[in-house]
Formats: sequence, C-alpha cells, structure tokens
Amino acid sequence: MRARRLVILLAAAATALAACGRPAGTAAPTGEASPAVSTAPTSDTSPPPAASPGATRGSSPQATTPPAAGVPTAGTWARIEVAGPRPDAREDHTWTVHAAGRTAYLFGGRGGGTAFGDLWAFDLGARTWTRLEPAGPSPDARFGHEAAWVDGVGLVVTLGQAGSRFFNDIWAFDPATSSWRELPAAGDVPVARYGSCSGVAPDGRLWISHGFTAEGARFADTRAYDFGAGRWADVTPTGDVPVKRCLHACWWTSDGEFVLYGGQTNGAAALGDLWRVDPASGGWAAAADPGPAARQLAAVGRTDGLAVVFGGRDVERRPLDDTWV
Repeated sequence: MRARRLVILLAAAATALAACGRPAGTAAPTGEASPAVSTAPTSDTSPPPAASPGATRGSSPQATTPPAAGVPTAGTWARIEVAGPRPDAREDHTWTVHAAGRTAYLFGGRGGGTAFGDLWAFDLGARTWTRLEPAGPSPDARFGHEAAWVDGVGLVVTLGQAGSRFFNDIWAFDPATSSWRELPAAGDVPVARYGSCSGVAPDGRLWISHGFTAEGARFADTRAYDFGAGRWADVTPTGDVPVKRCLHACWWTSDGEFVLYGGQTNGAAALGDLWRVDPASGGWAAAADPGPAARQLAAVGRTDGLAVVFGGRDVERRPLDDTWV
C-alpha cells in the first residue's frame, strides 16, 4: 500500500464474545513487577519481504463519504504460503512487526480451551516460522493482551487474561539476548484487564485505553507507561470520553493524535464510533460517522501514516471481511 506493503496476520474468532469473555468465577489479581534490566535489542537483519503472488478480494460495504486525497480506494490480498513448523491455530494473540519490518513476533492467544504463552518469530522474507525458547522468566500464558515494538526496549507485552486471571504486568523481549524481562510498574498502574487497546505515542510512551475485567466491569480510563521512569501515569482526557468498552482498537496518527474506534459495551455487541484526542488539548472529540459498519475484534495495521482496518464481528456477531483505510 503506497510505497510499502502492509502485512497483517489475521485470526478468525472461533466464538462470539458476548461479554468480552468473562468466565465464571473471574477475579482480577494485582501484579508486582521486578526491577528493569538495561538491555537494548539489536536491529533486525533478516532479508526484506518478497512479493506475494496471487490475490483475492473480499466484500466491502459502500463508504458514506468519499475518500480523502491520496487514500487508496482499492487493493489486493495475497495468501502467504508457509512451509515448515508453525504455531497452533489460535485467536486473541498479538502480531507485532519489528521496526525494521523484516520479522514479526506472535505471542500468546487461545485455542481449544488452551491459553498459550509461546513466542514465535516469522521471517517476512523467507516466509518461515521459528519458535523462540527464551531462557529465564517469561510472561504467563494469556490472550486478549496488548503488544508493541518499542525501539531500545524490544517487544513489549502487557495486560490480558487467562481463564479466571486478568493481568496488568508489563514485559519486554529482547531479540539480541533472546530473553524476557519484567519491567517495573510504579505509579498509576492500570487495573488488570482484557480487550484493551494500545499505541506508542510520539514521546515513546505506551498508551492503553478502556478494556474489561472481572464481574463484567469495563473501563473508560487511559494510562501511559514511561519506559525510562518505569511508571504508569493516568492520562485520561478531560471532558467527554468514549463509552466504557472492550474489543476495540486504537492507534496514533502521523499528526500525533490518539484515535479509538469500535468495540462493544453493555447492551451493544458492536460499536462504530470514532474518537480522537490531541494530547496538547487534553480532551476526547467524537469524529463524524466514519462509514464502516459497527464492529468489535477488528484487526488494525498502520503504514505510511494510514490505519488499515480489517474484519471483526458486527452487531449480530457475524464475521466481517471488509477492509477500510
């Protein structure tokens, strides 16, 4: 798309989540993090991605407004054929591309009643999987967590759920040492939760917003983690806020705005609202009707300043296969 291709790993949800996945007897534990270890990961040196032959297209509803100048109006999907070992089938995992764009990391997820805690690297050029076996401590198995690549830190994983447990710990994986380290978590630590959303701000902090935890509780708060200080801060914008929700998406724009889209809430299986917050103004603002059908559990990727949204489930919890920019 544009000068670069967007690579997204998509997992179809095997079950509809009526209440953000709360099992019976769920409890929300608190976590205590260990001190940080100063280790900066090295750059990714795997070969660049190869072209993908063969393309198919999915259905897409009509937009209610014309696209902005420079925004693609058409594209193609290509299935990547993979040889050799691969992760077990799963959903609710994370797929995080290294800053160099040559390797993607898959962590966690669930399938067949199992919560996974395995870590895999996918070489986007060779199209091969490698299961990584880090020595030492590692994050507990989980699904519905958040992950991001943070320069100078590595693959960062936080939040999530496994059975009746919810998490608010934060971990970093360094490919250079093939090891995990738990990061310190002082300050306004978020309540352990599942189905939140996240994005790395221009100042390098990791923002998370909204989510779900035990006893059906949902959140509308926003927190930011400072990797240098090892602290969380409550950065919930003032004034109107998007309704409490989970299974939504959020990202940072090239203009430095934090955007939140979709999800589900009490009495609504799918939401279609779009919000943005400018950190300088400190407030959320609802955008005009964005056009796509309301949805939860959508996949979102970013490239060249654009956000690409694919799929999810609609208000009837039916799977969607449309793609929007």
